[in-house]
Amino acid sequence: MDIHSKKQRSYNMSRIQSRDTKPEIIVRKLLHRYGLRFRLHRKDLHGKPDITLKKYNTVIFVNGCFWHMHDCKYGNVKPKTNTEFWKQKRGKNSERDKLNNNILKSSGWRVLTYWECEINDLDLINQKLKKDFFS
Repeated sequence: MDIHSKKQRSYNMSRIQSRDTKPEIIVRKLLHRYGLRFRLHRKDLHGKPDITLKKYNTVIFVNGCFWHMHDCKYGNVKPKTNTEFWKQKRGKNSERDKLNNNILKSSGWRVLTYWECEINDLDLINQKLKKDFFS
């Protein structure tokens, strides 16, 4: 049983952003701090990557663990209501991610995915960025 009314739940869900999220902004600030320049949400690329670094032929997706079924404590949460709907929705997100990644890779792009749980640990995300771009 949901603790919110249908109207309240609908309002809450409508407030969830798909771009300019806090994890995405953290990654963008770190990239900028390292002197890397990028473009946001290029519509001409499959999946509209959150960040595109053309100089490095790299695209970055900053994914929410719940929405994209990451194997972590946030991604393994199972909704208590409307479970079948959420199972299908999240499964489709995950399948679409794989398809988009394959299409981008076959087009010559390097695809990086940073997860929300990784971004919560600034030391970890700093290490990953340094490894991905400066090693």
